[in-house]
Amino acid sequence: MKPKTIKITYWIITGLFLAAMLMDAIGGITHQQAGVDNITHLGYPVYILTMMGTAKILGVIAILQTKYIAIKEWAYSGFAISFIGGFWSRMAMADPIELVLPPVVMLVYMLVSYYFWKQFERLKVAPVS
Repeated sequence: MKPKTIKITYWIITGLFLAAMLMDAIGGITHQQAGVDNITHLGYPVYILTMMGTAKILGVIAILQTKYIAIKEWAYSGFAISFIGGFWSRMAMADPIELVLPPVVMLVYMLVSYYFWKQFERLKVAPVS
C-alpha cells in the first residue's frame, strides 16, 4: 500500500471510530435513557455510564494526540477491554445476537484503526529511498 493511502485510510477509519466513541461517551455522561436501560438490564449501576463516558472521552483525546505513544496504546487497550466486557456482559444475559455483535463489530473496527496506526508509524521511521 502506498504511504499516502495508509495515511488517508488511518485517519478516515480512526476519525469514524473516534466519532462513534465520542457520541457514546456523551450519551453515557448525559445518561441518555437508552443507555440507562441497557446498563440496568446488564446489572451494572447507572453511575458507571459517567465513568465509562469520561474514560472514553479521555481515550479519544489519547488516540488523537501524536506525542505519547504509550498513552495511545493504553487508550486502544482500554477500548478493547470495554468492547470485550460488553460482549461478555451481553452473553451472560443471554441477549439476542443483534445485541451481542455490536461490541464485536466495534472491536474489529478499532483493531483496523490500530493496524493502520502501526503502519502509519512505520512510515514515519522508515528511511526514504
